[in-house]
Amino acid sequence: MNDTTTAAIEAHGLTKLYRDYYAIRDVTFSVPRGQIAAFLGPNGAGKSTTMRILTGFMAPSSGVAKICGFDVATDRLKAAEKLGYLPENGPLYLEMTPRGLLRYFGSARGMSADRLASRIEFVVEKCGLGSVLDKPIRKLSRGFRQRVGMAQVMLHEPEVLIMDEPTSGLDPNQIREVRKTIREFASTKTVLLSTHILQEVEAMADRVIFIHEGRIVFDGPTAEMKKEQATLEAFFHAKTGVPV
Repeated sequence: MNDTTTAAIEAHGLTKLYRDYYAIRDVTFSVPRGQIAAFLGPNGAGKSTTMRILTGFMAPSSGVAKICGFDVATDRLKAAEKLGYLPENGPLYLEMTPRGLLRYFGSARGMSADRLASRIEFVVEKCGLGSVLDKPIRKLSRGFRQRVGMAQVMLHEPEVLIMDEPTSGLDPNQIREVRKTIREFASTKTVLLSTHILQEVEAMADRVIFIHEGRIVFDGPTAEMKKEQATLEAFFHAKTGVPV
């Protein structure tokens, strides 16, 4: 599944060692442009560690991570220009309004006033924030806060979106809205979606990269999972060593 000639996301031999404990070991995969890939695995499997390395928030013990061909360690700023990262429970400035937050992050990225105004208008519409644009973020529901986070990471028009458990803690209606936004974004971009929720895989992903105990144990189209096992639940249990 690795296609480095058109890859938007590349992981080459990523390893993270904490004293004598390997959080991840020799993680290697790539995601081509225009694909939604689900990064699937149980809690503690190494998903968040891998994502933090891919986004430049953590250095690997060994290996190389690239975004659109830029090494996140040696070309951090270039890689950051191409990347939008939504961590699980991503931090927001709760005293700000969504409008104020977007203006702040746009200015921090050096966006011109005209471009920033245009992009704010775009992401507000795309993420459905019009009704809460000038309300303090602390007063917003968890679903709306997640939309604010998505608007922030989409603001600078990145080519790659990496999200860690984007629907965690949301109700079914909020989940549906977040999924819709992700699918619309992915029509022209690349998405890596970390999750342990099998419904997310079926609903959105073209491909699954399955990690267990810090190692990649499956990498292929979503349909192949059901060829190995009758259900996604059975597949998950088989890969994690837990009997059905």
